[in-house]
Amino acid sequence: MGSSRTGILATLVVLAGLAASGSSYEIIEGPKNATVLEGSEARFNCTISPGWRLIMWSLNGTVVLSITPTEPIITSDRFTTASYEEGGNFISEMIIHDVQLSDAGHVRCSLQNSDRDASAFLSVIVMGELFISSGVLIVIEDEPCNVTCRASGWTPLPDISWEIGVPVNHSSYYSVREPDDPQSTVSILALTPQGNGTLTCVATVEALQVHKSVTVNLTAVQPPVGSSYHSEVRKSATVKTNKETLQTKLKSGNENHGYSSDEPRTTKSASVPPRSSEPSVPEHRSSRQPYQGPDDHQQGPTSRPQVSFIMASPRKVRNVTLV
Repeated sequence: MGSSRTGILATLVVLAGLAASGSSYEIIEGPKNATVLEGSEARFNCTISPGWRLIMWSLNGTVVLSITPTEPIITSDRFTTASYEEGGNFISEMIIHDVQLSDAGHVRCSLQNSDRDASAFLSVIVMGELFISSGVLIVIEDEPCNVTCRASGWTPLPDISWEIGVPVNHSSYYSVREPDDPQSTVSILALTPQGNGTLTCVATVEALQVHKSVTVNLTAVQPPVGSSYHSEVRKSATVKTNKETLQTKLKSGNENHGYSSDEPRTTKSASVPPRSSEPSVPEHRSSRQPYQGPDDHQQGPTSRPQVSFIMASPRKVRNVTLV
C-alpha cells in the first residue's frame, strides 16, 4: 500500500508541474491595428512568453493560420508566418498577402488551453477610378465655366482637391456624394479662365496619405466674331420690320386728319353711301390731284375704300389724298 501511495503522489506532482508550466506562458503584446491598400500585404505581430504549445491566428472569427513550436500549419497561401526571438520571448508574425476588401475586420492571436487572446482591426483602402468629365477642354476666355472630376469605387471616399495651372480671374470648388453610389464622389470646379494651361484633380486618402491624380489640358479661346455680327443682323431685321409695319399702316387709306376746312363745321358731313350712287376717287400715290367730279371710266379697284363728300357750296373743291 505504501508503494501505491507513493506512485499516486508522484503522478500528482508531475501533473501539477505541467499545469504550472502551462499556465506560465502568456501573450505579452498583441497585434496592432493596421490600414493597408487593397492588393498589398498586411502584417501582424504577437509576442508570447516561453512555454507555449500552439498559437492560432483568426480573421473575422475564422482560424486561418496555426503555429506549433516545430512548424506552422498553413491552410491558405494568402496567410503565411514568420517568427523571431526577442529577450527570450517568441514573436509570431502573420502575413496576409493580396489583401482584399473582404479581409477588413478583426484579427486575433490566441493560445491553446488559454483564455487569453489579443486582437486588432484591419482596415482596407480601395483606390478606385478618377477621371475628368471631358478629355479636352475648350472654353471661352473670361467666361465662367465648370469642370467636373469624379472618383468612383473608392473605400473610404477620398478628399478631392484641384491644382490649377491656368491663369484665372476666379476659381472655387466643392464636392458632393453621389446618392446612388456610396463609393463615388464628385468635385465641381468653377473658374473664369484667362489663358491656356492644365487642370489636375487630386484624390487623397488621409489614413495613408495615398493619392491618385488626373490632368487635363484647357484651351481658352476668344469669343466668336460672328456673335457680334449676328447681333447686328438681328437689330437691322428688327428696324426693318418696324419700318414695314409703319408703311403698311400709312397705306391703309385713312383720312388725312391734318386737313382744315373753310366751311362751318355744321355744313360738313361725310358718309359712305352705296357704290352705285357715288363717284369714285382715283388712286394717286405720288402726287396730289384736285377732284374733277364723277368719271365712270376711272373706277378704282374694288378693294379700295370709297369716299364721298356732300358739299354745302359748289364753289369749294375739296382735295382728298389717299396714301
